[in-house]
Amino acid sequence: MNDVKELRTRPLDTCQVARFNPEVVARVRAVAPSSENLSEAELLFGVLADCTRLRIVHALLQADELCVCDVAQVLGSSVATASHHLRKLRDLRILRHRSDGKMVYYSLLDARAAQLVAALLDRGASPPRRKG
Repeated sequence: MNDVKELRTRPLDTCQVARFNPEVVARVRAVAPSSENLSEAELLFGVLADCTRLRIVHALLQADELCVCDVAQVLGSSVATASHHLRKLRDLRILRHRSDGKMVYYSLLDARAAQLVAALLDRGASPPRRKG
């Protein structure tokens, strides 16, 4: 009876014996990402942790290129709001932009970000096509 009571009071999310497997730990450490790669991933996840920016990347998965006005319409927002989010994505090299007269067009640049958003939101949308 005491054994049952003791099991119930132990935390279930910690080891009861302080031991580790050195071979497994060494193997995992050998392939661990660098601090630089982790920082890049943190930045990418941070910028994509915004519904508006996720919607922009998703929209650009559906169209090769959208102008700022098109993005604003897709979002149901002002051009200024769309432009603000597009600029953040561009500054982090997730999007590229080009000007054509008075129009500014955006397209996907970072295939990793596009694949991540596609995998999470569409479960199978194809990544962006690379342009020459």
